[in-house]
Amino acid sequence: MPALLNTEAVQNLLPEVPEWKLEEDAIVRSFQLPSFPAAIAFVNKVAEEAEKANHHPDIDIRWRTVKLTLSTHSAGGLTSADFTLARKLDQVFAQLEAKT
Repeated sequence: MPALLNTEAVQNLLPEVPEWKLEEDAIVRSFQLPSFPAAIAFVNKVAEEAEKANHHPDIDIRWRTVKLTLSTHSAGGLTSADFTLARKLDQVFAQLEAKT
């Protein structure tokens, strides 16, 4: 299990994922997709990447908006795994955006 990050480490990593916002012991980002089917397709890609990483975000789907929350529950807060997955999910979203 990755080690829990201290406040300074979290603040140093946040600029690497500028679309993600710190909320308590998690980082959160909302993604806007062009349609509900596109949102579901994005969630399916998120699931694939989460399985590969063995690290799973909380997912909230509201029509065309997908909100992802990353935190390492077993560590009780943010770890490097959260930031690694956030960067990967940003890439997944960028690839989907480029196709539309």
